[in-house]
Amino acid sequence: EAYATAATCDFADLLLPATTWGEKDGTVTNSERRISRVRPAVPAPGEARHDWRIVVDFAQRLETHLRPGQPTLFPYPSPESIWTEHRESTRGRDLDITGLSYAMLEAQGPQQWPIKTGETQGKQRLYEDGIFPTQDGKARFAALPFVPLAEPRESRYPFSLTTGRLRDQWHGMTRTGTLGRLFGHVAEPSVQLNPQDMVRRGLKEGDLVHVTSKRGAIVVPLQGSTDIGLSQAFIAMHWGAEYLSGMSSTGEVLAGVNALTTSAYCPSSKQPELKHAAVKVLKAELPWTLLAMAWLPETGALSAQRGLRELMAKFPFASCVPFGRERTGVLFRAAAPEAPDPALTEQIEALLGLNTADALRYTDKRLGQHRAARLVRVGEVTQLDGFVLAGDTRAEAWLKPLLQDELPADAYGRRLLMPGAQPPVAVEAKGRQVCTCFNVTDLAITDRLATCEGSEDARLATLQTSLHCGTNCGSCVPELKRLVRATPALLPA
Repeated sequence: EAYATAATCDFADLLLPATTWGEKDGTVTNSERRISRVRPAVPAPGEARHDWRIVVDFAQRLETHLRPGQPTLFPYPSPESIWTEHRESTRGRDLDITGLSYAMLEAQGPQQWPIKTGETQGKQRLYEDGIFPTQDGKARFAALPFVPLAEPRESRYPFSLTTGRLRDQWHGMTRTGTLGRLFGHVAEPSVQLNPQDMVRRGLKEGDLVHVTSKRGAIVVPLQGSTDIGLSQAFIAMHWGAEYLSGMSSTGEVLAGVNALTTSAYCPSSKQPELKHAAVKVLKAELPWTLLAMAWLPETGALSAQRGLRELMAKFPFASCVPFGRERTGVLFRAAAPEAPDPALTEQIEALLGLNTADALRYTDKRLGQHRAARLVRVGEVTQLDGFVLAGDTRAEAWLKPLLQDELPADAYGRRLLMPGAQPPVAVEAKGRQVCTCFNVTDLAITDRLATCEGSEDARLATLQTSLHCGTNCGSCVPELKRLVRATPALLPA
């Protein structure tokens, strides 16, 4: 494994450090069937080794016990030697690459398969000759009957839960989940419902809700979205137990979104039916809440996250995510029916580096409230470096942007410990991040659109030229187009 943060590490009996993409040597094939030569961009760190080297070394050591004195069955000194054996296994098949070699890849660049012995280039379009890898060479079409959902909605579970990926995240977030800048678009776990469904059930934005299927339940904050249809619910597939957890009333650890999904799968393709599960959504009565955020040294952020995640099961609801762009921060959120042991809050403060003598503190044991804030001097200004709100988290509305946007905090002093959603000094938040690549917010985009005229395409082009949003990876372009459509064009003078 290349990352100690992977969820599967918890299940390993023996964990060996492996190289990752930028450290590997060999070949890679893309979805265009194009094989490219890959070389390491950086050396492997520490004791990390290539996957093939780990497997070969292990196999060779094992065979000295099982086949002592016999020639090795794993005579592979390099990735090319393994690839050469693989190449021979393709002979006569539709993916025949027996005409390819490392030398050709080095000299001529990436090549498409198939490329048979004696051929000088691969086939651009597969099966263009009308011959398929079947006994008679003809294609086979499978007219499969319609199969209904494995778990349709019913009166007890009236919502169809869909899971899917977020724009800036990847699968289990083993890599992307450590970068705060990739949480700028969707910062924390949530379940999305149509606003009409929320009104019918007396729910409001930000409420904690139990989302329950026939297999399990999780507690998660609620978010309204008109993109979600009636009787539908959406939770991103990435929110595993590393980011969203807690403890049920029966003492069971809540294991992220996969606690809800069904184990049903297609008998032919073996594809799991993770995209649909019948669930119910009920308000969670957890009046005591906690929010802790702090900037941390880059070398200490991951260890702080690991420590905080060990505490998540101490609460009925807890989430832990990174934040930040040029700096690294960690956000921890929790809720419970009543205030927990103060020692638990102290542990959270210590992991976030807020247990210093110069931190400001306020505690009301009777009300179960506690607040702490740490200030640091940066050049000529004072900035908020971290805070904890426990028991009353309404001040999140102004403390969170004050911290994340690194705004001056000189005028606040001990008023940082004030409760309530109304800031004692005006805070001008920078807005919600839309473009991750260039850190462009929705406020900056709408301000620029207010001065734009012309067609939707012209205004989008103006945005891209002036703010650069949507000009790098392009993943924010659909949202930019929605903002363009929602903002009236400036009328010509």
